[in-house]
Order: sequence, then C-alpha cells, then structure tokens
Amino acid sequence: MPVIEVKPSGSPSYEVIVETGALSRVNERVPRGSTRLVVISDSNVARIYGEDVRASLRGEGRSVELLSFPAGEDSKDRRTKAVLEDEMLARGVGRDAVIVALGGGVTTDLVGFVAATYLRGIRYISVPTSLLAMVDASIGGKTGVNHPRGKNLIGCFHQPAAVVIDPETLTSLPPGQLDCGLAEMLKHALIAGPGALGELTRDPSRIKSGDPSTMAELICRSAEIKAAVVGRDECESGERAVLNLGHTIGHAVENASGYAVPHGHAVSIGLLAEARIAHRIGVLDRGSVLEIERALDVLGLPDRLPAGVEPAAVVEATGSDKKTRDGAVRYALLAGIGVPARGPDGWTHEVPRDVVTRVLEGMR
Repeated sequence: MPVIEVKPSGSPSYEVIVETGALSRVNERVPRGSTRLVVISDSNVARIYGEDVRASLRGEGRSVELLSFPAGEDSKDRRTKAVLEDEMLARGVGRDAVIVALGGGVTTDLVGFVAATYLRGIRYISVPTSLLAMVDASIGGKTGVNHPRGKNLIGCFHQPAAVVIDPETLTSLPPGQLDCGLAEMLKHALIAGPGALGELTRDPSRIKSGDPSTMAELICRSAEIKAAVVGRDECESGERAVLNLGHTIGHAVENASGYAVPHGHAVSIGLLAEARIAHRIGVLDRGSVLEIERALDVLGLPDRLPAGVEPAAVVEATGSDKKTRDGAVRYALLAGIGVPARGPDGWTHEVPRDVVTRVLEGMR
C-alpha cells in the first residue's frame, strides 16, 4: 500500500494512503478513541458511496452519521457551510467528533473549512473521489469557499488527520472529469524538475483508460510532489506559491465564465497563458512554451479561451486573486520545464496588465 507522508512545517504530519479498495478501509485511519463520526458528501457522491463508507466506519462503539449538500460549485459558499454547521450543532456534534470529507474538490475544500472552524476546529479525514481532489485539493490543508468576487477568497489552512485515496472511485466519474485532475498533475510535473513532464506524457492512453493501478502510480507521484512543497512551506509564506502555477488565470477564467468552465479546464488554459506571459516578460524561453503546448495537446487538455469568455473579463477577474499585493496582480511563473521562477520579491512576479491582455487575446 503506497503511503506518502506529509510533514507540514507547522502542523502534525499525516499520511496519504493510495490503494485500490481503500474506500472500504477508511475506518483504519480514524484517530484512536474517536467514537462519533460525521461523513459529509455532496448529493451525487453520497448516493454512490455514502452508505458504503458509513457502513465501513461502524463498529467499535462508533456512531456514524451522513450529511449531504447539493452537488456543484455553487454549493462551495458560506451559505452551505452555515447549513452544515447548523445541522451539526442541532445534532449535538462535539469537539471529540471526526468529520470524513467524502467527495471531489468542492467537498474537500468546503468540508475542510467546516472542520477548521466548527467549535474552533475539529479533526477530519479527507477521502477524495475525483482525480483533481486526489492529487491536489485533499493534500496540504487549504480549505475555503468561493465569493462572488473570486475563487477561494474565504478560508484557512487546516490539515487533515489522514487522506485516503481509492483509485477505483475514478471509474464513477462523468466523462471529462479525469481531464480536470490531469491539469493539476501537469502543473505538478511542470514544477517538479527534469523528467516529470516526460513521465506524465509518455503514454496518455494509459491515463485515459482510467486503469486503477496506472492511476495509483501517477497519483502517488503527484502527491509526493505536492507533499514535498507543503513540507517546506505550509501556509504559502514563500515557496508554496509555486503550486499556484496556472491558477491566477485559471481562477479568473472560472469567474469570468460564471463557473461554467470546470476548474481543471480553466487551469489548463491558465498553464499555457502563464507560460506565454512568462515568455513575453523574458522569464521563460520559447522552447519551454512549445513543450507545454505539446503536453496539453498530448493529454487532450484545452488551450484556448472558451467561446463567450472575453479576455477583458478574465483580466478584470484577476484583480481578485489572493496573490494580489498593493493592487498589483502577481503570478507564479516558470523559468524552465521543472524550474519555478524566483523573482526579486520571492516566488511570484508582477506582470503588466497589457501583457496579460495581449496573451489572452491570442488565445481566443
């Protein structure tokens, strides 16, 4: 059973378990002495896996409850968070309880935030069921909700007690959902040093097949990359900003589309846009930009703005990015394949607005 240890710089370490069939053994990762568990999932995942996970957690004198909320990005907000908290308070859930966040990126972000603030913080286990959540959202303790002005603008860092990944759950994903996780895996490959990009793009048919053993191998590699960065910089005070590669433009594309563009597709567009931005300001060579273009093509990921998403609207939406400082939008950029670019002020770079506009105009 592959196990990746995450050692955050300021929080207790925890394990990421990647194993086919792990969904039936979540009970093995429950902290000792915990007798009350609350499984929280979106309505789609709850219907498929909720009762199975709940059943696997029973025993040893435990009480296990299942709560759900409407599926979709629209539920990742303060209203849904309040509904879940109100329900838990009504049921008398105490600080000794453990939450199990079962689902994709919306669930791990939202439910992690509930765990972070409920009764000033209780423990939770993350059980991601989408590729995007497996390789990114469930690891590293970033929790939060969206705001009409932008993505993930309200939240905090709260590390899970464990992350349990079962690649078999990927077989239940709707068409196109693997692509969303692939974009985050590509991001990790682009910051991870020589060889990682070739590893990911060598045999795309293996990935597209969704074979659990193949996916377990790739998920482990991606999780190791993220865990290493989180171990050096838990709360994004420095190097962890490199994990935002592709996300300044990506989040803005989501916002400008009214969240009609899935997160992973928006990140894919953002990876190419930010590579071209880096080239325009003299940080990244043209050959590296072409490699990224080829990788997107090989993996079948989007590389253009969707119809109806205007460059001006995307540029405007970047103003709400969390990395904005003194009114200036800052970007995590590459200096080469596998080489994040350091700037004069750390790991992000201020980019003139007109440069961003010109790049996006060329991606219509």
